[in-house]
Amino acid sequence: MNDTTLLLVGHGSRFQGGNAETLQFAELWRARHPDWRIATCFIEWDAVLLDGGLDLAARESRRVLVIPFILNAAGHVKMEIPAAVAAARARHPGVDFAVARHLGMGPEVLGLLQGRLDGLMDGLARPDPRTTGVILLGRGSSDAGANGELARLARWLFEANHHDLVDLAFTGIAWPRLETAVQRQARLGMTQIAILPVYLFAGRLTERISAQVGRLRTHYPGVAFALADYFGHDPAIFDLLDARAQGLDQPAGLLLECDGCKYRTAAEGLHLHGHDHTRIAPALPADPMTAHIKAPGHP
Repeated sequence: MNDTTLLLVGHGSRFQGGNAETLQFAELWRARHPDWRIATCFIEWDAVLLDGGLDLAARESRRVLVIPFILNAAGHVKMEIPAAVAAARARHPGVDFAVARHLGMGPEVLGLLQGRLDGLMDGLARPDPRTTGVILLGRGSSDAGANGELARLARWLFEANHHDLVDLAFTGIAWPRLETAVQRQARLGMTQIAILPVYLFAGRLTERISAQVGRLRTHYPGVAFALADYFGHDPAIFDLLDARAQGLDQPAGLLLECDGCKYRTAAEGLHLHGHDHTRIAPALPADPMTAHIKAPGHP
């Protein structure tokens, strides 16, 4: 890892403190691996966006491993990151750029959600799971494959437990919404509902979820609601990121979902766009490089 920079690419949020959680996560990850060079950037809503982050990471490295710090493989993972990396290769021909898999919705995230569901059931005094509905609540995407990742996770959770209802809902873009899923479960006799947000960090949408659950408690006084927290700095996320960084989950020669995909180039013409309009001016004078390659404006 001495000649490699790991570039952690977050989504970015307008929510005050949302990006700070990602940066704090990166600091904790550096403490876990003090010999690793770890840099951060964001796709939108930050002083250092993807192109700038790639340039910063390439300055003192022979190799840059881009790690999408994102749960779902939608347009950001499938188009924007590969396009930005291709452009960075042209700007820095002496640097080897590689892209790791995004976090995904695999067994690791299933285990994390199972732990949260167990905690909610404890908080509800262990009611009958047959009358306790579960709702997985995701961000939602216009990419059907990304929504399908969450649907698969809901099915796994259903098969691993004894709940009669494990439903899927989305906070935006896709349907159904949380209120619709709750209405269905209440109509089918659920007297408790456990809601599991599938989010990495806080943001405007997690605030919206809390407000929605508050209203639902008023509308359905006969139903006990339990709301789990977002993932945050859960140890399982660190373990999953370790595997991505070390390539332990990807056998040699295995392509990422969109490497070599003949449809991606065509889709880029319609859907690929830059995020310069979301750039946030740095609060401090630029200090582009430190021992850990911190970006301008990042503490």
